[in-house]
Amino acid sequence: MTFFARLITFVVLCSSIACDGLVSEAKEWAGIHVIDSISGRGIPLVELETTNALRFVTDNNGMIAIDDPDLMNQETFFHVFGYGYEIKKDSFGISGFRCTLKRGSIVEVRLDRKCLAERMVRLTGSGLWHDSELLQQRLPLAKHPLNGKVVGQDSIQAVMYNGKVFCLWGDTSRSDYPLGLFRTSGATYALTAIDGKLFDPSYGIPYDYFTDSTTGFVRAMMPLPERPEGVIWMSGLAVVKDEASSKDVLVAHYSRRQGLFKELEQGLAIYNESKQIFEPITQVTNEKEWRRPHGHAMRIQDKSGDWILFGNPFPNVRVPATLKAICDPSLYEAYSPVSSQSENVEQAMPWNWQKVVSPMDAQQEVAWLQGEEKRKIEPHFSPVDSSSRNKRIMLHSGTVRWNKYRQKWIVIAGRIYGEDSVLGEVWYSEADEPTGPFNEAVKIATHEKQSFYNVCHHDFLDNDGGKIIFFEGTYTNEFSGNPYKTPRYNYNQILYRLDLSDSRFQAAVNP
Repeated sequence: MTFFARLITFVVLCSSIACDGLVSEAKEWAGIHVIDSISGRGIPLVELETTNALRFVTDNNGMIAIDDPDLMNQETFFHVFGYGYEIKKDSFGISGFRCTLKRGSIVEVRLDRKCLAERMVRLTGSGLWHDSELLQQRLPLAKHPLNGKVVGQDSIQAVMYNGKVFCLWGDTSRSDYPLGLFRTSGATYALTAIDGKLFDPSYGIPYDYFTDSTTGFVRAMMPLPERPEGVIWMSGLAVVKDEASSKDVLVAHYSRRQGLFKELEQGLAIYNESKQIFEPITQVTNEKEWRRPHGHAMRIQDKSGDWILFGNPFPNVRVPATLKAICDPSLYEAYSPVSSQSENVEQAMPWNWQKVVSPMDAQQEVAWLQGEEKRKIEPHFSPVDSSSRNKRIMLHSGTVRWNKYRQKWIVIAGRIYGEDSVLGEVWYSEADEPTGPFNEAVKIATHEKQSFYNVCHHDFLDNDGGKIIFFEGTYTNEFSGNPYKTPRYNYNQILYRLDLSDSRFQAAVNP
């Protein structure tokens, strides 16, 4: 070996040793732990920003790991943005705190929760416990590999099917290319842990995604290879009885679309167990046809029969809970106020299930109540704000479910055109019947200048006799007018917990 060759080798070895040393030293991170002042639990999705606009976001454990040498060993101020959580403001009205960061130590910061619902975890995407792992903290949940290579998911549909929870999502993002999966992704999970106990969703859900064996990325749940144009979105996921086989089957409405507005095809699809995909069974030719599944389905039995109810959020369409019926538009019924034969203008039109008049939804109801005609109807789907009772809350998307603890039908839904953001508020209301009337509503969560839409209450996760309930929604900057995208959280599902026995909640719903 020549002198120059030996010299180059020596330099490379020295460089390698130096780099190894730097990497080893960099493992000593400084940490900030943001926790709930009452529960002591870490709070996800809290953003801290320095005076020179460096921004950090807590992980699912409320942790932030920092490795910026400019911030070490000196007092630093952090602004706090908490989406329903806050820290006491100073005399200038500034919300934040000072701390001195040191490698190998963690600063604890306590925030007060102002919203009724408690933010639990981000359910989908990568880096759920990213900062906690960097800080070598013990995780509250055994770490699962990133099954499905998912980094973002839009809007869940979920039902109990064959002893497991069966989930569908809309558009799904990947890390290796800007365009992801646009033909519905899916997963299942069991409600019991390995020890046979009901697992605690507060720390996340171990989804078992349906994946492509070649790429490892999630695969299309409704591929339709013969019709490759357009995205496919699915809704109204429901379990019905196939009378021919006497077995339960999984069905849903599908829409093949060219963007948000142009629909290329729609119809009903059934889940093929052997192929583990959905296949079309009927088509709906009228784009405005209401006689089809939509929104989040629920199954109820009453004196009139066994029904599947559809609505978004309020159930305003029903059909007998069989495969034959759900495929037959003539068997669908709509819930609407209909004119009486007397046409008495002073008397409110009665609400009924019928097959002729199209279903009433919240937006149409508000238009009737506030329009020039001011038609006489009893409001069912547009509750007033319980704190003021002088403004109606127009709910956009969500679910209605029976709650054992409240002994009521409860709706948890997003509000459209809210005060905090266009689609960022979540509201609660309750009624004696699934169709209402829902008279008063309470705001339970908010996301200022961001969106949180397609809210879904999972009643199969209810705990302690219905006292504790869980709901999730899609968090994103889409439709908010805000260009800022929260790292890792944007375009993903976030889970909230609501304690219906909480004294603050009781005071809000029973003023």
